[in-house]
Amino acid sequence: MSSTPGVGIRIGIGNGDIDTTLLNNRFLGFLIWQSVQSTLVYFLSKSLLLSPFTLNPFTLSLSSFFSFLSFHFSLLLFSLSMSAVASPQPQTAATPLELSLGLLRLLFVSGAQPLSPDFRRRARVSLFFVLFVTACALSGLLAVICVCWKCFEDSFDRGSRARRLLGTLGFRGFAIGFFYGVCYLYKRRWVLEFPIIQRPPFFSFKMGLPSAIQQALKLSSAAYFFSAVLAVFLHYEFKGQVTMVKLIVEQIILCIGVFVVFLCWELNHHLHQVLHTRRFIFAPPKGSAAAETNPSEPLLTALERTPRSLMQYLAYLDLCMVCESNVDTWRRAAFFEETGDTYKRVIIVCLRPLEQFAAKLGEGLESSVDKSFQLGHQLQLPTDPQLGSRLHEIFYDFQLCAWCAWIVSSLTVHSHKEDRFGVAQLSGSNTAVISTLLSCLLAVETFMGKKTNLQSSPNYLMGPAGIKWATLSTGRRETASAMGVTGKRRGSPLYSKAYSMADILRTSIYCIVSAFHDEMMSSAKAGFLEKEWIISGKPLYGTRDLLLQKLRLFLDFQAC
Repeated sequence: MSSTPGVGIRIGIGNGDIDTTLLNNRFLGFLIWQSVQSTLVYFLSKSLLLSPFTLNPFTLSLSSFFSFLSFHFSLLLFSLSMSAVASPQPQTAATPLELSLGLLRLLFVSGAQPLSPDFRRRARVSLFFVLFVTACALSGLLAVICVCWKCFEDSFDRGSRARRLLGTLGFRGFAIGFFYGVCYLYKRRWVLEFPIIQRPPFFSFKMGLPSAIQQALKLSSAAYFFSAVLAVFLHYEFKGQVTMVKLIVEQIILCIGVFVVFLCWELNHHLHQVLHTRRFIFAPPKGSAAAETNPSEPLLTALERTPRSLMQYLAYLDLCMVCESNVDTWRRAAFFEETGDTYKRVIIVCLRPLEQFAAKLGEGLESSVDKSFQLGHQLQLPTDPQLGSRLHEIFYDFQLCAWCAWIVSSLTVHSHKEDRFGVAQLSGSNTAVISTLLSCLLAVETFMGKKTNLQSSPNYLMGPAGIKWATLSTGRRETASAMGVTGKRRGSPLYSKAYSMADILRTSIYCIVSAFHDEMMSSAKAGFLEKEWIISGKPLYGTRDLLLQKLRLFLDFQAC
């Protein structure tokens, strides 16, 4: 194994399964480095922040060593639970009502049909979320006690008082851990975000330190007040048992302890993101026998197995960087081998997420039209929560679809000069790429509320005015204009994703049109543009005439 600084890891891949080995190695490296940074934070906080409140702060003892080990055990519990819920794609959990109904049906309904795979998947996600919040609460309980124990040691003159103070620390730690776990899930911070610009791991980690410290400070402040409110209402028996000065000192110690725990958690989260989203190079070493015979097989194997897994996301990221940059050009050249099988396999696996995205979005839009039409021409959006949730889930694949759009666009552009055998054109891949990108773009623009109207004039194929972006007038189509969904308000997260996706698709199409502009214009003048660049069957969204008119807008550089 050899590493390429700032780019990724390159290994020789045989016929064995590397998925488990790769993920285990990355997780093991994460555990090692998180223990190093947590040890550093622990000793700095003990020696600098908490030493004024501790008797004999630099004296080693068995209790100090046990506290140090317990602190690391709490962080190990947090890291394991965080890795368990981490996913490259957002996932929808089952609601408590759905879980209750499913459980009741299994227990009391005889001969009931087995639960659907989708429900089982969402129930499994819900279980992992509950376990994560529980692990955070237990980790917070143990970590706060380990950090603040020595500062309260002088108060432990009686066993009962010691148990009460220990219970107070434990309760506050449990509360702040519960608070952090809920916020972590609510903000969907468990979703892995892959940086398209890869930097060396140390540099990426260093760049994220200021934001991690700032986030830890914000969350620790909010969690401290949350636990303080709970302590006021639940631990009323401690009121009036300490002096005001001592109470203030104890709260200062708790604030510092909570910040130290949150800082370790935030640094662990940041380190986990950095190490697990590094580029992995799915190729044998250059110059080896495998690189000369079939260099693309490891990449294609990773792309075609285990959909939506971390390994597949890493494979798409690797492919995207190979197609868009001048790094490892020999690997891109291997796609255009004489038989064309490799190129077709690459295009198929990259078009599949885009096809699924366009098909699901089209179904969601049709469903939205039906719901709106049932409202009797009322100018309002459907309020079905299941429909809104389904439309949100469609954009869960945003990251993957963006990569796929860039990949097929870049490969098509590079085929103009690098495809010596013409496999891209002869295999029909260029036609499939353009048609899929146009269908996706039309679906996203309709989702955003942009209305398309195919004119019935005989000249509608002669210019960019063939598509009329105007307000539609009649009942059902008027509701179609309003179906721009959820979030049609500008500034909403869903609208932002749709806007970004439309921009990515337009840029990808413009790259292809710019590379093949002369050929496309010649085909348009000869009347062969539709035959050479639009699929013969029914498109994923819209009609062939609509796709052709949209393509003409791009040829005239008027699509926006």
